[in-house]
Amino acid sequence: MNDLIQVKDLTIGFPAGKNEIITVLDHISFDIRQGEIVGIVGESGSGKSMTSLAIMGLLSKDAMILDGSIMLRDREILRLDKEERRRIQGDDMSMIFQEPMTSLNPVMTVEDQIAEVIEMHELGEDGKQISHSAAIVKAKEMLELVGIPGERGTEYPHQFSGGMKQRVVIAIALACNPKLLIADEPTTALDVTIQAQVLEMMKGLRDKYGTSMLMITHDLGIVAEICDTVSVIYAGRVIEHGTLEDVFDYTRHPYTEGLFNSLPDLDHRENRLKPIKGLMPDPTNLPKGCAFAPRCDYCMEICKTEKPHRTYRNDEHYVECFLYNEQNIKEGGLLGR
Repeated sequence: MNDLIQVKDLTIGFPAGKNEIITVLDHISFDIRQGEIVGIVGESGSGKSMTSLAIMGLLSKDAMILDGSIMLRDREILRLDKEERRRIQGDDMSMIFQEPMTSLNPVMTVEDQIAEVIEMHELGEDGKQISHSAAIVKAKEMLELVGIPGERGTEYPHQFSGGMKQRVVIAIALACNPKLLIADEPTTALDVTIQAQVLEMMKGLRDKYGTSMLMITHDLGIVAEICDTVSVIYAGRVIEHGTLEDVFDYTRHPYTEGLFNSLPDLDHRENRLKPIKGLMPDPTNLPKGCAFAPRCDYCMEICKTEKPHRTYRNDEHYVECFLYNEQNIKEGGLLGR
């Protein structure tokens, strides 16, 4: 598969007082291939959403690109001007935001909201802007695509359930058939039944149209359901990355292990959950060594003073942790998985 997006050494900071910059993303790197679904997993405040906003070109004005690049095929997204950036937001990539209730305009019909995006980005057969009536026809088709009867397009967001609203948001994101769909916690506000339906629908869209996806989530269950490769992010760094099989079957980082231990075990319901102790560190006051050291059950003295190096288990699977070296990472190191 060809790479659609290449994120390399992306480093973002924000000014904090006189001559001080707080780094919130620290040399993030990953690729998204054509037709691939990549998951970025981590707790709130880890840098997941910041990564997606950088790819979409939606960073706030005070955000500072300190290093790195984001390539959309042969275009460097971070160097595009405002007009070029707006053009790729819809033509090449779209984003499903976290809260469907706040993503929709309450005083516009849902078909008008979908049509608005189509009119902005799509041209008619004559090369001119598509007409409103033609955009409405396509908007109804998009509603049908996500499982909503087209005749309901004349209704308003308050007439839809939470799951239906999320489907409308997905229809808006897909209206111009983007090459990349970024989903930021797309099922957070939904119950588990509707969540499963939305994820199944998104997989179907990938299979039908070859759409690449970036799934931002804290839920490893969603990752297991839909993703091909996974990046586990902590305090602004990718601390473990690999295929779904790599990360789930050959877990290496203690933080990733902690995320798995925090999940309920349906086969042994008597087992108590084992949450990760402590909280995500404040980016203005990160530990000197490994950012996870204060919360890690395997912490060694070197972890408190030095940043861990990257060790590869195979060509795709790597971890940033002092538990591993080139010899023991294949056997599992101290985790033994």
